[in-house]
Amino acid sequence: MISLNPRDLRILRRFLLDWYDAHRRDLPWRRGPDPYRVWVSEIMLQQTRVAAVLEHYARWMQRFPTVQDLAKAREQTVLGLWSGLGYYHRARWLHQAAKVIVQEREGEFPNTAAGWRELPGIGRYTAAAIASIAFGQSVAVVDGNVERVLDRMFGACDQKERNWQRAEALLDRSRPGDFNQAMMELGATICTPRSPQCLVCPLITWCATRGAVAALPQPARKRRQIQYVFATNGGAVLLVQRPSNAQRMANMWELPEPPDASNGQALASFRHSITDTDYDVAVLAGSDRLIESLNGNARWFTRKQWQKLALTGLTRKILQKLAPATQTRL
Repeated sequence: MISLNPRDLRILRRFLLDWYDAHRRDLPWRRGPDPYRVWVSEIMLQQTRVAAVLEHYARWMQRFPTVQDLAKAREQTVLGLWSGLGYYHRARWLHQAAKVIVQEREGEFPNTAAGWRELPGIGRYTAAAIASIAFGQSVAVVDGNVERVLDRMFGACDQKERNWQRAEALLDRSRPGDFNQAMMELGATICTPRSPQCLVCPLITWCATRGAVAALPQPARKRRQIQYVFATNGGAVLLVQRPSNAQRMANMWELPEPPDASNGQALASFRHSITDTDYDVAVLAGSDRLIESLNGNARWFTRKQWQKLALTGLTRKILQKLAPATQTRL
C-alpha cells in the first residue's frame, strides 16, 4: 500500500495537520461539527466548486436551518432553493433522506459511515466524510482531490480500491475528520490538477513525483445551440414545466422553446455549461403564434411567483437579466 515506516507516518500526519490548522479556509460548514450542516455541504460540493456553493449554502441554511425544516418542506420549494447548483437529484435525495431521519429515526442522525449509507443519495465517500467530520469515526475518504494527492505521492494506479487502502493507511486516528479535510484541502488549494504549488506543500518530503504526474486527457466537450422564448404580459413571464418523467430536471420550470427553429428577433444571448456540454443560448422575443402553439401547457408567473419556483439554472439566469426590464408582452 504505502512504503512509510511508523516514524515517517507520524511526522507526515503532524505536518499535514499543522498545515491545515494554519491555512484551512474559513468555510461556514466547518464552524462546529454539526452533522446536518456537514451533510448539506458535502452534497452541495459534489461536482461543484466551493465558490459556487457558498451563496447557495447560506440561503439553504436560512430557509432550512434544521433537518426538521427540510423534511416538512414541499419538493418544489426544495428544488427552487437548489436552482442554480445543477444535478437536481442531489436536492431530491437530501429531501428524501431528511424525511427518513425525521419520520423513521425520530430526528437522530446516523453516527457511522455504514449508517449514513443506508440513507437515499449517500455513497461511500459522503458517508465517510460525514461520519469522520461530524462524529469522529476513524474512516478515510477519497474524492477527486484526495485521489490526486495520493497518485502524486505514491504513483498513479488504475484501481480505485487501492487509493482507499492508501488513505486508510495514512489516516490520523486521533483527528480523522480534520485529517480527511486536510487531504481534501491540500488537493483543492496546493496539489491542484495544473501548476501544483509543490514548494509550499507540507507533504513534499514524501512525494514521489513532485507534481509530475500527467493529467489524464479530458474528453472533448460537446457544443450545442438552443433557443428559448421570453414572453411577458403585464410583468408576468410565460413558463412551461418539464414532465415528471423527464430524464433530467423533472418537474422543473423553464422558458418555452420555439415550436421550430426560428430566426426571430434575439433579445439576448448566453453561454451556459453543464457537465460535458457548452450551450450557446439565444433568447427570442415572444409572439402570439408561439403562445398559441403551446396549447395551454404554459402558465404566466409574476416575478414574486417565479422567484419561488423550481426553475432550471439557465432559466433563472435569463430571468434575472431580462425580467426586470420588461413589463409588457413583446
